[in-house]
Amino acid sequence: MTAKKAKQDELSFPMNKRLPFRIYIGYALGHVLNDVCAAMWFSYLLVFFHLVLGFKSGEAGVLLLVGQVADAVATPFIGYNSDKDHHWWIYRFGKRKIWYFMGSICVVLTFPFIFSPCISCQTASRLSQMIYYSFFIVFFQFGWAAVQIAHMSLMPEITSNEHQRTKLAAVRNGATVVASVLVYLVTWGVLQISGGSDKKIGAEDAARFQHIVWSVMVFGIVCSILFYIMIKEPLATKSGNEENYIAPISFKKIFLNPNLYLVGTVYMTSRLFINLTQVFISLYLSESLDMVASSLALVPLAIYIASFVASIPVGPITNLAGRKLTYVIGAILGICGCLWIHWGQGNNFKTYYIFVVSALLGSASTIVLVSSLDITTSLIGSKTSRGAFIYGIMSFADKLSNGVAVKVIQDVHNEDDHAGFYQDIMTYVCGGVLILGAAVVSMVNNRERKERHDMRGEAFRTSISTIT
Repeated sequence: MTAKKAKQDELSFPMNKRLPFRIYIGYALGHVLNDVCAAMWFSYLLVFFHLVLGFKSGEAGVLLLVGQVADAVATPFIGYNSDKDHHWWIYRFGKRKIWYFMGSICVVLTFPFIFSPCISCQTASRLSQMIYYSFFIVFFQFGWAAVQIAHMSLMPEITSNEHQRTKLAAVRNGATVVASVLVYLVTWGVLQISGGSDKKIGAEDAARFQHIVWSVMVFGIVCSILFYIMIKEPLATKSGNEENYIAPISFKKIFLNPNLYLVGTVYMTSRLFINLTQVFISLYLSESLDMVASSLALVPLAIYIASFVASIPVGPITNLAGRKLTYVIGAILGICGCLWIHWGQGNNFKTYYIFVVSALLGSASTIVLVSSLDITTSLIGSKTSRGAFIYGIMSFADKLSNGVAVKVIQDVHNEDDHAGFYQDIMTYVCGGVLILGAAVVSMVNNRERKERHDMRGEAFRTSISTIT
């Protein structure tokens, strides 16, 4: 064996062998920077622009829509180019990881400007300020999409084993939960220490949001560096690794596959539930329940702690019950939480029961997300040469639907009479998308019966591994 071949074998993953523990840890760290930014984006963007900067609800909704549309447009483009085998020198670092690197740079250079007052234009017209923020939002979303697609498309390339892919999806979600918990802990600490327990969110909190953003981004940057060092992208080229090379599937076959649209709908509804819950839970707490500023961190924190706890058994449950039934279980938990919000009132609810609701919403978020990711990797199967493009299609539907939904909801919102508005959104919209997802997932045709039989013997090991 030549030295070059030995080096190649050292850097590539054993596609059908047990993955080392460091691969799970390294992969989990890879999306943390995106996760802390996403937690800030969905949980606090409308809060920051509406309650801190004084933008109208519709104007704040437009900015979120701009970001979601930019992300939606970028994902298929990035997915297509990430799948191509360019012979540029820069691609020697890996066709996935080079997009990951460029995306990370875009995120770091733009995201802090979104959660800060308009520099040298605070007295400018509202239109000028929206153009200013849209510039940074578009480049941030391009970078975020590049990191997401590169990271997700590495999953089916790291291993062809469905059981190991489920574990990778679980540890990825576990890292997302840890990152989000960090965001809410930092937010609670900054708002509690600086403002006291009875303070409401206001214009004077602009500088505090900057402290929050930089605190969590530093952690995310360190995790991205560790991912880049620990994970070596497997190279499956025709010349360099003949046994792992699989000819790309045609785009015609991709778009003629009915499962593409069914799985896309399942993934879209999963992300809609998670993102709309993140976006509107803070406004629900602030406007519908009239709770103090610290609750805007404590309740989302409780959601993500429950989400982390739910990530531990989701692997064994999937192995025993199958992807589709596991998704339905998660949807039922989420629907119960949404219904409780509809009837939840009074001091006991705001003091105690809101955290039970948070546990239901958090558990549902983890279960439906891991299940939908697992169903998506099953759709890709061994055709990893188009993996990034398929993930791009899924993400396109996810981002566009999220942006449109938030914009429509904010346009419908009546500034003068909003006491129960966000309560209804949490009940009917968030609960409704779960009902749709559960209905569609039953129509997905996959290979899970055979895979479940092969994986059942490994259920106990999965429960240990998903903790990481």
